[in-house]
Amino acid sequence: MKKSVIFLCLLAFNIVQANAQSLYKQVFDYATSIVNNPKSTEEQIQINQFKVTALNYMANEVKKRNLKKDSYFFDCQAVNMSSFITDFEQDVIKARSISTAKRLAVIDCYRKASMHNSLFNDTDKEKTMSYVNDKQTFTPFSLDTDWEKAYEEATKNIKSVLK
Repeated sequence: MKKSVIFLCLLAFNIVQANAQSLYKQVFDYATSIVNNPKSTEEQIQINQFKVTALNYMANEVKKRNLKKDSYFFDCQAVNMSSFITDFEQDVIKARSISTAKRLAVIDCYRKASMHNSLFNDTDKEKTMSYVNDKQTFTPFSLDTDWEKAYEEATKNIKSVLK
């Protein structure tokens, strides 16, 4: 009986640990599946291609700079990026029903939050600002973004924009 309880505790711990460490991977894999799904819309593909690109950029910069980051860092960034983009989409829809000016103000609010909260202070602006400078994208955000801070800023500022 005692061995069974210990085994179940170890099994539960391993499952919780595996789930906790895989949020980054889940966001990455889900975005990749949307990009590769032939039934996805152009908007879905663009949004999820941004997620894949941003997550790859972050992982590559951490590796390139020899930074020691744990799974919590990657999971936190991935979850906040997803929340940021989801809220952005919902707020753009709300603003669109009010006016074109409100829609543009919402886009600007989120774009600025992304640009104001650099994660690496990368000097390669051509790369980091490629989505910001692309007038055809659904995700006009900097790749060099601390998504936790950007999400916090956007959440705070959007209230005054949508009044």
